[in-house]
Amino acid sequence: MTTVKTRDLYYITHINNISSILKNGILSHEQVETRQIDYTPIYDKEIVTSRREKKIPDGRSLWSFANLYFQPRNPMLYRVICEKPVDDIAVLALKREILNRNDIFISNGNAASTATAILPADEGKKALYRMTKVLDKEWWTEESGDKRKIMAECLVPEVISPEYIQTIYVASHDTADRIRVMLSSNIPVVPEPTIFFQPTRKKDLTQYLSVVEGDMFFSRMQTLTISVNCVGIMGKGLASRAKWQFSDVYVRYQYVCRKRILQMGRPYLYKREKSLDNELADEPSTLKNGNGETWFLLFATKQDWREQADIQGIEKGLQWLRDNFRKVDIKSLAIPALGCGLGGLEWRNVGPLLCKYLCDFNIPVMIYLPAEKKVPDDLLTPEFLLSTKELNL
Repeated sequence: MTTVKTRDLYYITHINNISSILKNGILSHEQVETRQIDYTPIYDKEIVTSRREKKIPDGRSLWSFANLYFQPRNPMLYRVICEKPVDDIAVLALKREILNRNDIFISNGNAASTATAILPADEGKKALYRMTKVLDKEWWTEESGDKRKIMAECLVPEVISPEYIQTIYVASHDTADRIRVMLSSNIPVVPEPTIFFQPTRKKDLTQYLSVVEGDMFFSRMQTLTISVNCVGIMGKGLASRAKWQFSDVYVRYQYVCRKRILQMGRPYLYKREKSLDNELADEPSTLKNGNGETWFLLFATKQDWREQADIQGIEKGLQWLRDNFRKVDIKSLAIPALGCGLGGLEWRNVGPLLCKYLCDFNIPVMIYLPAEKKVPDDLLTPEFLLSTKELNL
């Protein structure tokens, strides 16, 4: 007999609704209307209304069910943070015991999708077991079906009692403090920025320049920088992720290497027509505040993949970027700690070099810290990174 792995469940809401939820429970849309509950919506009216028309196997509408996700870090939450301030959003974690109820249904993807099956509890839990790898993914695509599948839902009729709520997750400590003041509850309020696609650490150096710890691909910057070599091999690190997640970027990278367009000291800007917001968000055709484009800056940090990073070559590339970012119409920029980590260079040398050339950009710039080891706080201060002293290269 197949053993079903039990998963936690999650509900996405506006923080204004938490007091009501702790009093009345998590309600279906139908119950919200019937009871005339005052609430702050986070979803577009068109998205919510579409659920009224979708029927489950017994003939009832999705409108009659409260919906919980098995993976909160999904295309729906990504859409919400595109359209609402992230510090207004909370994710409630509910006890998994709710899956022991016989009156629930489980969908094997976004319940509103025509491609999704909505299954009774026992059959749904078996389907959930088969979906474990998809639900644990940090990235999804439309083509693979993962974008729909990762939004698998537990559908609970009418109301979910507040007693099931065990944790409230938010994006920052400031938001956690706001909620604790609002509530007279012992439920833990936990800052967990990664759930909300936010950096785990961020320090502002100037009005426009920040150093950041987190996943650069979720930065929502217009231009993402990928450190590469000049021979067309994307083997490890960010380059490897770009290769597998964005096949068109890899094809363009190989082309510019073959034609020797990409060189040390001369990055190549690929003005990709697709936007990551449109690829990652649910129902992108109605997305109001998504980025219109996502470009990739291929930045050579070494000639050959076998070599260590060349800091003099990196500096020449930064000079080119400083001189040309306006000409090529870069509007915002995410850039890794070029040459650190796999490239063998140290942040104490690379960090000040990056800031020297990027600090005067009048566009948002995020420098992403090396993932291989934590950078000490004393190497992240404005005094250290923006010092005018001559760099010891």
